Amino acid sequence: MIRPHFLDRIYRPDAKVGRFLSVLVLFGVSYGLYRGIQDNYLAEIIHISPFERGIVEFFREMPGLLLILILALMYRFADSKIFKIGTAFVVGGVAGLLLTASSPFFMTKVFVVIFMVIFSVGEHIIMPVKATIAMDLAKRDKVGASLGISGSINQLGNIAGFILVTGIFFLLGRMGFEKNDIIGYRIVFGVSAALMVTAALVAAALRETTLKSQRRRFYFAKKFSKFYMLEVFYGARKQIFLTFAPYVLIIQYGADPSIMSILYAVCAVFGMLGSPLIGRIIDKVGYKAVMVADTLILIVVCLFYGFAHRLFPVGIAFIVVCANFVLDSIISIASMASNVYVQRIASNQEEITATLSTGISVNHVISIFIALMGGWIWKVTGIEVLFTLSAVFGLLNSVYAATIKKEGE
Repeated sequence: MIRPHFLDRIYRPDAKVGRFLSVLVLFGVSYGLYRGIQDNYLAEIIHISPFERGIVEFFREMPGLLLILILALMYRFADSKIFKIGTAFVVGGVAGLLLTASSPFFMTKVFVVIFMVIFSVGEHIIMPVKATIAMDLAKRDKVGASLGISGSINQLGNIAGFILVTGIFFLLGRMGFEKNDIIGYRIVFGVSAALMVTAALVAAALRETTLKSQRRRFYFAKKFSKFYMLEVFYGARKQIFLTFAPYVLIIQYGADPSIMSILYAVCAVFGMLGSPLIGRIIDKVGYKAVMVADTLILIVVCLFYGFAHRLFPVGIAFIVVCANFVLDSIISIASMASNVYVQRIASNQEEITATLSTGISVNHVISIFIALMGGWIWKVTGIEVLFTLSAVFGLLNSVYAATIKKEGE
């Protein structure tokens, strides 16, 4: 099979990347559909309050905390097989959410949370092995570019999914349906489930990678201690945005599924274009500079997010918050720098996978508590304190990243 020349410059000559990238596209479209309606579904159909949203996120993020234990059960499996298992869990989760939107019996907060957790199990299983497979397929001096291409391909799928959500709700609106009519959510979940099943079937045909089939059940090493600490800071500030930023737009500014999907699509466009660029920047200037810079920008984003409604009229504040929403998605791409940091100091691919998996569990230790505390902080003090707290975590992240030695030092 002939592949584009730019892929030849990035991936090893013997690497079979076609199916892997195809799975990323299908997964991206399906996830875009799901993500485009998730928060509106919770807020407007299931009627979950901001305080309850923190509780939901506590359970949804629990698989991330337990990831090291989940992967310990599969420690003899090749990364490609783990990748396939993860896609199967995601299929089960999105199919279950379709069931909640289709049956009054299952349309309860309990069932919605259960199926979101199942989806989350698959999503978190895929996270570390997807990055490892992408790095394993690449030439050694092109791992940043490979991660960038993988992120870009995934974002391209997200864009298609978000556009589909906007199109579906637009057509339903023209047909006379209310913007929050359940039929729109059923259609979106149905299409998402069908695409995810297709992604799982393609993933099942993936060939085994060059990665060893054995890995340590648990892995903590002193040389990765700074990476673990960075994951703590990243998990804290990420969780505030992931959980509560969409709710600010929906509850405080009245953003409907079409608006949210357009915003997500814009984020994905910037992600698709910015991911390869940031990957090349990491290869050129180093992971340390990128780690420090992205969180310094985040501090400004946090402060505008928390205080825009006090600084500007409602209309302008909404535009500012939307701009921050997009900017945060762009700088979050730079988190791939920590993956490159691990790759540079690791001894082998097995160690990379084990370390990235441990890192995900480490950042979820604080994420689940931030989710719970965030809902309570919003309820008691408002979003100003919530996003100021996120800015503080961003500052600590930058200061700590500055202590990391550059490669070769």
